[in-house]
Amino acid sequence: MLTDDENTKGQPDIVSAALLGLCPNCAQKTLFRSITAFSSKCRACGLDYDQYNVGDGPAAFLILIIGGMVLALALIVELNFYPPVWVHALLWVPLTIGAVVGSLRLSKGLLLILEHRNQAREGSIDDGGIE
Repeated sequence: MLTDDENTKGQPDIVSAALLGLCPNCAQKTLFRSITAFSSKCRACGLDYDQYNVGDGPAAFLILIIGGMVLALALIVELNFYPPVWVHALLWVPLTIGAVVGSLRLSKGLLLILEHRNQAREGSIDDGGIE
């Protein structure tokens, strides 16, 4: 069995790899093809990113968590300063979009990197897993 040092030797740090979109295998900036969409494979080492199932699960949680935080901030601003509605729109819409997109990129990258490092695969009848 591999230890953590043997399993991650030569691989980038998890958080920095997710933030920068680094391949979990060769550390080249090939993980994302757009802001939150993965490339199909690494252009440098050929690692197939399509084999990992990250899904859109993080999106719902991030929207709820960030939405709750933005709502709390909006209420604090409203109760302390009573700004017009357009100020709320100007403040909270870009902040919410930026926070959700930024954290979605980070969380999706983290999940794919962790799947790669832990060698997680879909289960099937052939390998004794559940279909």
